[in-house]
Amino acid sequence: MDKDWIERRLNAASETFAQTAKECGPAIEAAGRLVLDALNSDGKLLLCGNGGSAADAQHIACEMGVKMLQVRSPMAAIALTTNSSLLTAQANDLGFETVFSRQIASLGREGDVLIAISTSGDSQNVLEGVATAKGMGIKVIGLTGCGGGKLAPASDIAIIVPSDDVPRIQEAHIAVGHLICEYVESTLFP
Repeated sequence: MDKDWIERRLNAASETFAQTAKECGPAIEAAGRLVLDALNSDGKLLLCGNGGSAADAQHIACEMGVKMLQVRSPMAAIALTTNSSLLTAQANDLGFETVFSRQIASLGREGDVLIAISTSGDSQNVLEGVATAKGMGIKVIGLTGCGGGKLAPASDIAIIVPSDDVPRIQEAHIAVGHLICEYVESTLFP
């Protein structure tokens, strides 16, 4: 690691952000409106993903439930990645591919929104969660990269970060999550 390497990696992140803004702006705007409409109609936000995307799901749910830029009433958001007892029992007893779909079936309802996060767009448990959500009338926002994988066409709104570099995709995903949170918070709590 040296100064040039650090500069190249940070410039790559900046370029990914700039391309994401250019290519995904309308989808991000639509996603913010979809979440706002759900919360205005007594719905909630569900989020899922694996690994770093699980952490992003928790981060976004935290911003919604606590605060983004201002102290205000909490907004209903649940990361489906946080109940370790449920996740491990379900993975062990019923298969890891069911860890999100069964939670969506028990916690979700028509009018909710699911943010499904997968850098590749091909995580089987995320895709099964999306299928369950769609079958229940839950709208799906897919956050992906690598061309979108299977998640993009399965989503109502697909935000496909224009990169194949996983760290850059993850950085853009959390930035998109922040944009959605900021938009919803500033609209509901001006």
